[in-house]
Amino acid sequence: MTIRTPEAPPSPATRRREEALLEYDVLGNAPQRELQALVDIAAQVCDVPRAAINLITATHQQQIATTGFDPSICAREDSMCAAVLENADRVVVPDASLDARFRHNPFVTGPLGDVRFYASAPLTTPDGIIIGRLCVFDSTPRHLDAAQEESLAAVAERVVDVLELRLRTRRLQDSLEALTRAQEELRRSNEALSVFAGQVSHDLRTPLTAIMASTELLGQEDSVRADEWAQRLVSTAHRAAGRMAGMIEEILAYARVGAELRRSRTDVNEVLTSVLEDLEPALRASGATVTSDRLPVLCVDRQQLYSVLLNLVSNAVKYARPDTAPRVTISAVQHPGSWRLTVQDNGIGIAEADREKVFGLFNRVETSVPGNGIGLATVRRIIEAHGGAIGIGTVEGPGCSVWFEVPVEKTDAGSAGVTAEGTSGGAAGGASGSTGSGDRQG
Repeated sequence: MTIRTPEAPPSPATRRREEALLEYDVLGNAPQRELQALVDIAAQVCDVPRAAINLITATHQQQIATTGFDPSICAREDSMCAAVLENADRVVVPDASLDARFRHNPFVTGPLGDVRFYASAPLTTPDGIIIGRLCVFDSTPRHLDAAQEESLAAVAERVVDVLELRLRTRRLQDSLEALTRAQEELRRSNEALSVFAGQVSHDLRTPLTAIMASTELLGQEDSVRADEWAQRLVSTAHRAAGRMAGMIEEILAYARVGAELRRSRTDVNEVLTSVLEDLEPALRASGATVTSDRLPVLCVDRQQLYSVLLNLVSNAVKYARPDTAPRVTISAVQHPGSWRLTVQDNGIGIAEADREKVFGLFNRVETSVPGNGIGLATVRRIIEAHGGAIGIGTVEGPGCSVWFEVPVEKTDAGSAGVTAEGTSGGAAGGASGSTGSGDRQG
């Protein structure tokens, strides 16, 4: 009976080498033209007839490009390059038959070849892993001068550069494909969400409309008017139904964001004017002052930009400090490739720990002011649908500073800034299709 000795597990260095070769995906799939050019250069600068790029696995040596002969695969124990694989420097042997490392190698003694001169340089990855060697050889003894040795090492580095470039190109392609798939999935999700929200809102609005109409009629009944308790219950039900209807409209508006954007050249000053007209009663009641810088013209969806500014300005007024008239400033700064607009107020502010939380759907960190936690989630969704970003900055003293950036396509400077005083005259109407005054959710 023959007892087999179990094979020793591969060393950590061997495992790392195998992982690197697998990552490069080069065995049997090498970039032939680039590597062939490099191995030809190595043979020319060293003035030898044969050269090879040898990659060493745990069991084999595989030649992925050669000059002077056809590529082949041999057992690792027969490889001359494997014998000096861990040498991190170049190796130059004038006569391999006189070198203890090679004198019994089959590439030297005759079964596989008659090599005498041998020189090689390591193929070292950026992580310091030697995956093989670039070697040149001849059947007659010879020497290399210093310049030839330096050139051999330089060509070996370029071989690794080619493998790295191929790896990174493949990773980039994979990333682009994944991004394309994610974008397509997001588009489908947005469409499905919009359809779902539209159906749900339709299904809910019908009974809510009936409830609101019924409670309104019920409140006009003499028996209800004569009973203070009954009148209070009917009024409460009517108001609750109205709030629910408003929430449904906001959810529907949130779901529709991300569907097809209707981009056009939009003067932000004009949009802000519409916002201030619609908020005029709230501005008057609170004694708020709203001022703005010169604002730009952006290529955006006008109605959705209106929703953004309406939410941010109304929040700035709504979250005022007690006994302090709100002051709101809208400013704009151009950055390379984008415009940043900031809405800053002197209100109660948002704690730093809550600045990301407030953008979540239905998240509210400040419950002293009525709201449902949809407004800022919708604002973020709108800005990100435009390829932009939104955040909350730090201000000196009390208040809050909400900024958002929109990428520039073709923009021109806007007209003069807009100013609105809380004590100004009545509003002249505004943009239709409002998503509501919004919620800071904090």
